[in-house]
Amino acid sequence: MARAARDAGLDVVVATRVRAHAAEIRREGFALRPLAWRRRGGGPFAAARSIAAIARLYRVERPDIVHHVALKPVLFGDLARRLAFAGADGGPAIVDSLMGLGSGFSATDGAAWLRRPLLRLALRLTLGRGSDRVIVQNPEDGDALAGFGVDRRRIVLIRGSGIDTRHFQPLPDPSGDTVRVALVSRMIRQKGVLDAAAAIRRLRERGVPVELLLAGPTDPDNAGALGVEALAGLAAEPGITWLGPVADVREVWDRAAIAVLPSTYGEGLPKALLEAAACARPIVATDVPGCREVVRPGETGILVPAHDTAALAEAIKALAGDAAERRRLGQAGRALVERAFAEEVVARETLDIYRALLAEGPPRR
Repeated sequence: MARAARDAGLDVVVATRVRAHAAEIRREGFALRPLAWRRRGGGPFAAARSIAAIARLYRVERPDIVHHVALKPVLFGDLARRLAFAGADGGPAIVDSLMGLGSGFSATDGAAWLRRPLLRLALRLTLGRGSDRVIVQNPEDGDALAGFGVDRRRIVLIRGSGIDTRHFQPLPDPSGDTVRVALVSRMIRQKGVLDAAAAIRRLRERGVPVELLLAGPTDPDNAGALGVEALAGLAAEPGITWLGPVADVREVWDRAAIAVLPSTYGEGLPKALLEAAACARPIVATDVPGCREVVRPGETGILVPAHDTAALAEAIKALAGDAAERRRLGQAGRALVERAFAEEVVARETLDIYRALLAEGPPRR
């Protein structure tokens, strides 16, 4: 999205927490403004400091358009915009992108039930009053926001964050008697890491020649994170390997014949699944919002109920034993990505929003 804005002649400032990729961001020609915050935790005082820092940034940059990406930046950024331009004539146009509603609306523990009404109220007050456009990645999230009181006329569906189809090319089905299955994600319980391991364990006990590759980092900012010790314990089991963070995910799909994501929470549209489909890998995923956008049953993969390890194992077994079906589903997945999820499609749809907002009037500062 930032590249598309730059190439369209806009000046782009990227504001984000910076850990390891500052040089890459600057090489793209973007101004970089580091923010010292975390996705999770810190308490109310840390939140107040973050909002104040974003407000200072907005006052200095005086942007025409602010694009907030993901739930916490949406909530903090919209509050910061009101703080930065209090008493002024409106401030910049606001685009809010929700990359899924996350575990706040799908978790079933007691704390989640207590937080949910507050989060719903925060979204209604933020998106209902501050946003000019709200981008969602799947229809279910759009329906949920409309149910919270967000004006449906300002909700825009843009499926995914865009895939570079030149970088992610179809790969041949890996050879060998053992079929590898890969789960690419953060190593958190909500992504179904333990369910995937249980399904592979069940199949190997029945003599099915399958292995599981877990590719992704731990996530200390997430309450459901699996720690290094827990992942090492999984990797000590026969047929399970934890690769850790992988810089080029094509290396994973060069080894694995099937993509799996037994996610149990509110996905937007998982980029890992789009990357797998672009590499012509069939997918087994849970029937939850986001996953079902890219997994078309019988066309690009198989959907199974969340938390159903037996159904997950049977779906993996069916694909593991049928190379021709894997190729058919993989080819259809690649065609779907080219048609609906390529970065050119997402860039064009995002730029249309920017142009519409700029055309509506002068910058509202």
